[in-house]
Parts: sequence; C-alpha cells; structure tokens
Amino acid sequence: MTATITTVRSGALTTVQDSGRPGHAHLGVPRSGALDAPAMRLANRLLGNAPDAAVLETTLTGCALRPDRDVTVVVGGAPCPVTLDGRPVAWGAPVRVPAGTVLNVGTVTGGVRSYVAVAGGVAAERVLGSRSTDLLSGLGPEPLRDGDVVPVGVPAGPVPLPGAAPWTAPPAELVLPVRLGPRADWFPPSALRTLTSAAYRVSPHSNRIGLRTEGPALERVSTGELPSEGMVLGAVQVPPDGRPVIFLHDHPTTGGYPVVAVVAEPALAAAAQAAAGTPVRFTHA
Repeated sequence: MTATITTVRSGALTTVQDSGRPGHAHLGVPRSGALDAPAMRLANRLLGNAPDAAVLETTLTGCALRPDRDVTVVVGGAPCPVTLDGRPVAWGAPVRVPAGTVLNVGTVTGGVRSYVAVAGGVAAERVLGSRSTDLLSGLGPEPLRDGDVVPVGVPAGPVPLPGAAPWTAPPAELVLPVRLGPRADWFPPSALRTLTSAAYRVSPHSNRIGLRTEGPALERVSTGELPSEGMVLGAVQVPPDGRPVIFLHDHPTTGGYPVVAVVAEPALAAAAQAAAGTPVRFTHA
C-alpha cells in the first residue's frame, strides 16, 4: 500500500495541480494547472518525480498535513516557515516526514502560492488526462477541506541528494511583456500608451482565473458590445471599468470584453507570485 495524507488544516485555498489540461478549449475546458509551473517542476525534480507530477498548491496561509506512512516532501514556491510537529525544518529542500507527524506549511513571507510536492506525487484521480483542480469548470478534485485524505503515488526510487535549488524570489515589481491583442483597435493610441507607461498595482481581488489590476482606466474608441470569442492564456481583457485583467490558468475559454494585449506565457509564473499591491508594468514584448 502507498501512503495517504490527511489534511489537518486546509488554509485559505489548497488545490491539487499538475501541468493542466491544454488542448480542450474547444470543449469549454480551461487549461488549469499550477500557476507557478517552474516552482512545481523544481520541487518535483528535487524529489526525483516526473516534472509534471501533481502537487498541492497553497494560497497565502499554507496548510497542515499528516501522512499515515513515512513520506518525503519539498515545500517551495512562495517562501514560508515550515515545521514538523512544531520543529522548524527546511523550506525548498527534501524533508522526511515520519508517519503521524504534522507538517505545517505556514503563512507566506513573500509571494502568494507555495507548493507541496511529495515523493511519488499526489495520486488524485485524473480527469481529461490531468489531476488538476479547475476552479472555473469544477473539473478535478475539490479544493482541500479539513479532514480530506489525499492519496500518494509510488516513488520512482530513493530521493536524490539535494543540490543547490535556484528558487525564484517573488517579484518586487511585476513586469509583463505584451503584444497587441486582437481588439487593440478598440482603443485609441493614448490608451495603448497608457497601458505601457502608467503605474498599475495587483488588486486584492485577483485569483486563479485572472490577475486584476488597479490603476488608470483604458479609454475605448468603440463602446459597442462584442460577441463572445475565444480567450487564450495571458489575454489582457479590459472590462467596463477600464482596468486590465490578465487571464491566468483557470480563465474562461470565451469572453465578450475586448482583449487589448496578450502577455507572453513565461511571464505568468511571476504573476502567480505577485501579492496584492505589487507594482505592475506592461512593456512591449
């Protein structure tokens, strides 16, 4: 038998994530998956897992977990205190968690999302080829609640000795390279200049669906309504209040607000770790 992990404290939002469900947008299914994919892959690499093995993605306040068998875990992504039955242990490196002890992943000291990887991966049931929780469509496992039991897969082998792990620090300023989007002509040149020159900040109303911004509103040339059209990861949509919203992994596959620009996908990992109030700057890709 393999191990299971009981959720002692689920935190603000803890979900199962892997590399997601790309390729199903025509069915109305978002991509989902870990918002900070490089952090997920690094945590898995330190354990000898496949890069896209499922992990737990926590939000701001972490979680607490108790395995029924000995397991080895890595907590990475957003920095946070990590304890084992109240005793401090390493963040960002493999930690042996004996059966029955409580691993506490604390509140972040920077960033937003921490990742808990376990040797063998989280073995939640696959839906459309992925174990990811999708908050928009409801596919995949439900967000964790206190008392939930999470199955663990079979480790590929002994955990390799940890080397130096190049964890990326949460951004002090979020720089988002953009290319003009399909509806840039709905905005005057002055609005396009505002987008790439004005100071924005991350809104506290951001989530896995989209990173909302606070700052100057973008004026529109056209005040008409668009029929719903396809939306892509990184689309910068402009709702009626004029403040840009960057679509993240649980974004809807269609939408009716104009897309003024699209953020290059490699920049979205930093967006996942940009806390409320972080300055945001759009630049030309």
